[in-house]
Amino acid sequence: MKIFVTGPVPQLIKERLEEEFDILYHDSLEPLREDEILEGAKDCEGILCPLSDKITARILTSNPQLKIVANYGAGFDNIDIQSAKEEGIVVTNAPAPSSAVSTAELTFGLLLASARHLVWGDSFMRNEKFQGWRPTFGLGHQLRGKTLGIFGLGNIGFELAKRAEAFGMNILYCSRSPKTTPETWLSVSFEELLMGSDFISLHSAYAPELHHLVDEVAFNKMKPSAIIINAARGPLVKEEALIQALREEKIAGAALDVYEFEPKFSKELLDFDNVILSPHLGNATYEARMEMGTNALENLLAIRDGGKAPNQVN
Repeated sequence: MKIFVTGPVPQLIKERLEEEFDILYHDSLEPLREDEILEGAKDCEGILCPLSDKITARILTSNPQLKIVANYGAGFDNIDIQSAKEEGIVVTNAPAPSSAVSTAELTFGLLLASARHLVWGDSFMRNEKFQGWRPTFGLGHQLRGKTLGIFGLGNIGFELAKRAEAFGMNILYCSRSPKTTPETWLSVSFEELLMGSDFISLHSAYAPELHHLVDEVAFNKMKPSAIIINAARGPLVKEEALIQALREEKIAGAALDVYEFEPKFSKELLDFDNVILSPHLGNATYEARMEMGTNALENLLAIRDGGKAPNQVN
């Protein structure tokens, strides 16, 4: 079975792929264009791709041999699911417990860095501006007693809430499905979450109805002291509205790991010292990426051997 791997994967996963399949390997971090994926996949029965590679209807319908598109990650909104279904092509994702833990840890890092101005402080030192300790210099906020509002209490949101609670934070959450949680975690409406949270963290999977979930209306409902964190999907936040809210000081700051038009982002965000920008590092740990790679490999093997992929999503 021939597989087109559209981007670099951990060395051990690559070696296992080479043992099991005939692979065509794109060894570059630069994303491929549609025509390049089309060309690379033309004789293949499988595609292994990251979330950043768009697998369009044109790609899916151009190759009658194609059996599976295996995403190297938990998400799959980069793939035209409807076209894959119509063509009888299996689409899989690669969820991993380590991915949820890694993303929750990264999110909490962004939260803590935002509260205590850690990124600003590092820049301050590198620019040799520090002149000594003063009682009013570089003041941030402690987390104990503050309220964290989580939109989307899936595995990542749950892991984040546990870490925040360990720091003495109060937990509000808004979820589209019922959850079993500790009694101290309060389920609220999205409006209540916006109005009552000191930190708002997004952890929902993307769906068309959630496009620009956080827009001008949402920012107007937040506390002026609130900080918003997005380590989920970029289009959940309307970047234009975020920039305007920052300019008008309607919120106190933002920390972003994903972007509306990723990998592009609004350059105006660079103008704010109270914004932290991270290059989609959510589950970028050795543990998570190995676990995800193993899941993706098992999906490919199942289809090769005539079985059902364990992580089929369509």
